[in-house]
Amino acid sequence: MSQNVLDRYQRTMTNMFGTPARALVKGEGVYVWDADGKQYTDFLAGIAVNALGHAHPALVQALTEQAQTLGHISNLFTSLPQVSLAERLITLAGANDGACFFANSGTEANEAAFKLARRYGHSTGGKRTKIIALENAFHGRTMGALALTWKQQYREPFEPLPGGVTFVPAGDLTALQAELDDTVAAVVIEPVQGEAGVQNFPAGYLAQVRQACNDHGALLIFDEIQSGIGRTGTWFGFQNTELTGTAEPVIPDAMTLAKGLGGGMPIGAMVTFGRAVSELFTAGQHGTTFGGNPMATATALAVLDTIEAEQILDNVRDVGSYLAQQLRELPGVKAVRAYGLWQGIELDTDALLAQGQKLPEKGLAPKIVAKALEYGYIINATGELTLRLAPPLIITKDQVDPLLTDLPNIIAETVAEANS
Repeated sequence: MSQNVLDRYQRTMTNMFGTPARALVKGEGVYVWDADGKQYTDFLAGIAVNALGHAHPALVQALTEQAQTLGHISNLFTSLPQVSLAERLITLAGANDGACFFANSGTEANEAAFKLARRYGHSTGGKRTKIIALENAFHGRTMGALALTWKQQYREPFEPLPGGVTFVPAGDLTALQAELDDTVAAVVIEPVQGEAGVQNFPAGYLAQVRQACNDHGALLIFDEIQSGIGRTGTWFGFQNTELTGTAEPVIPDAMTLAKGLGGGMPIGAMVTFGRAVSELFTAGQHGTTFGGNPMATATALAVLDTIEAEQILDNVRDVGSYLAQQLRELPGVKAVRAYGLWQGIELDTDALLAQGQKLPEKGLAPKIVAKALEYGYIINATGELTLRLAPPLIITKDQVDPLLTDLPNIIAETVAEANS
């Protein structure tokens, strides 16, 4: 059955995503099943999207009830779920005098943030024409978001991209300060660089960037597409003082959200902080047809309500700490970068190479991902030697234990096959 679906996919879909790993037909909690009935524990959650897992009753109820009343109304009108979600996000973020713009994805949210930076530049008389982004950053694949994305493999086939973006080494404050002057409209940063392998910055770096932006009158924009909505154990990454290495949260001028916000429904958001930034856009300067529709916003409210009511942030911190500690003790693991239930696993190849072992040509981590599927686990690789875990925020210690037991065997089998 799975092969039939995959064959049909190959005949009808563009090749943007390559060949799908499996054809999935059902999900419940942290588990999914493919068309052949095989069960998998989902340690990726649709790339950090399914915050409450699959088919969570609260999301099913919210979506069903909203579909029975209003589905789509366009932004010529508003709805109670849209306004309520905006109020809730502003409160959770502590965004005094803030405002929300709703889109359909993280990339669209980042497009809005890109335009916000441009709008700010124009509002200062047009002297601020430059935006600073970081090396190894990923902000999306549309033209504006791609202009902020570092990886040349993504950029080169579509150049020329929108200009005025300067990249500086990630975590290098001196390099950033050398570029940050009164011609800069904004600095755009992921509090943790997810696609780069769940990479954090030196303690205090984000606060130092905040101060540097203040000194030069530039906006600080946080891309919280992956780090937001509880992924690191706080509502947003900028509030996680263990992550920032500061005593207090590092407050941006704007942040973008998506992924976990909708729990599986397509939604993105840009939240602005303070009246001056919140009033930069005027009517007609940006827009969306589907963004902020009642079904997406009602579901997002259910996600936030459930995280709060079930104290899921506590679970993220507890299970995340347990998972990281256990992973660090496994053979074949060199290091674990852990921020709640968002973890990058650096594989230890030194001993293998010292023994004369060969590594797979296309990288050990991608091969481990494929082998893990055979064992019944969905994990991810962000590079040749880095695995990424971003399971549903509801996952329990009992549900992560089987992976901890099997991962050494998965690694060993993968290496053995490369040397056979």
